[in-house]
Amino acid sequence: MTQKSPWRLPDFRTLFSAVVLNNLAVNIGYLALPLIAVTALDARPAELGVLVTLMTAAFLLIGLPAGAWVDRMRHRRVMITAELTRAALLASIPLAWWLDALTIWQLYAVVLLNGCATVFFDVAHQSILPPMVGRERLIPANAALVGLQAVGQMAGRGAGGGIVQLLTAPIATVAMVLLHLASALRLTAIRPVPLPEPTARPPRLTTQIAEGLRHVLGHRELRALAVAGSLLNLGVQLINTVLPVVFTRELGLSAGVLGLYWAAGGAGALLGSRCARPLARRMGGDYTRTLAVVGLCLVPAPFAIPLIDRGGWLWLSACGWALLTFKFGVDNVLAVTVRQRLTPDALLGRTSATFRFMLFGALALGSALAGLIGELAGVRAAMWVGVGFIVLAVVPLLPSLRRRRPAPSEEDDGTTRTRSMNQRVDVPGQ
Repeated sequence: MTQKSPWRLPDFRTLFSAVVLNNLAVNIGYLALPLIAVTALDARPAELGVLVTLMTAAFLLIGLPAGAWVDRMRHRRVMITAELTRAALLASIPLAWWLDALTIWQLYAVVLLNGCATVFFDVAHQSILPPMVGRERLIPANAALVGLQAVGQMAGRGAGGGIVQLLTAPIATVAMVLLHLASALRLTAIRPVPLPEPTARPPRLTTQIAEGLRHVLGHRELRALAVAGSLLNLGVQLINTVLPVVFTRELGLSAGVLGLYWAAGGAGALLGSRCARPLARRMGGDYTRTLAVVGLCLVPAPFAIPLIDRGGWLWLSACGWALLTFKFGVDNVLAVTVRQRLTPDALLGRTSATFRFMLFGALALGSALAGLIGELAGVRAAMWVGVGFIVLAVVPLLPSLRRRRPAPSEEDDGTTRTRSMNQRVDVPGQ
């Protein structure tokens, strides 16, 4: 281990173990919750689209104010409360199923409120990392967490498919409840960080939200990352929303096969997270330029996904999916590091919330569009529209190909570069 390794920090190891449990729960739910609607409640494509939309709609509803609220609260406490809330909400699903009282409306309510708790957990999780590990450790810390997300996709979605196939989808939510409770317990071991001294007159919530928006949208590089990520999420969600229908109704394949298909994406994301730093070094240390080059090289990959069918076509589609998620792995390490390095500590929560608002808002829009297109033109048409948005996602990053800049110093604290590259940042106290 080197001196700059985040693994030397006990709090990072604790956070990592808690996020392991959280990611397993989230990825089991990614498969189980839509399959509850499809298999237990016989949901139509439009109803499935509404359900998946509600899973991420909270980022549109409360995403921006959540960032300002989290900047005022203790991050550890926010994450623990969010985990306990998600456990309680998810526990209502198997209970209602056992009582033969489960309805699509209850599922709608659970996923919406669960999404609200997820907003707070995610914003607090990304905001606690820079002060916890120091900016000089952000790349290895983010690479570890993105790799963890990829492993969570493989283990969680693979396990979710097996649990659904063996024990039915509602039973899978029991595993999710236990994992969220275990994550909350683990988070209690993180040492609490004192809040900053309150000002005599705290700024208004709308003022703080505006500062976060101005920081992201007023900065050329951050704006490009936000737009590119939103287009990518929109396209991928159009595909993922209808995949349960394609697998179970069109192809007659089991939930276990769907879980393995999505798990292949986890393998691609894991490899991408491990390759992100070496690729960036080969591109001169310019992270945004690296994202543009990787995106251009992998443009053909998503065209294989809608060709999915039995036999060899299933393997071809899975390969396209794995290559696309390789890009996700690279993106999640480098893009998150760029925005953390270009953001002062005082704006971390609001910057994260602004990105979450745009990225997860795109997921909600993609789910709604998938349901609409699936009803009117068929699920395959929804997949091809998704491919179009994925290809467009590389366009906002293309201007970075015309420039080079030195690799960011591992000791860079982010503040100097924020002031020099974005003169319009408005940070209280600076």
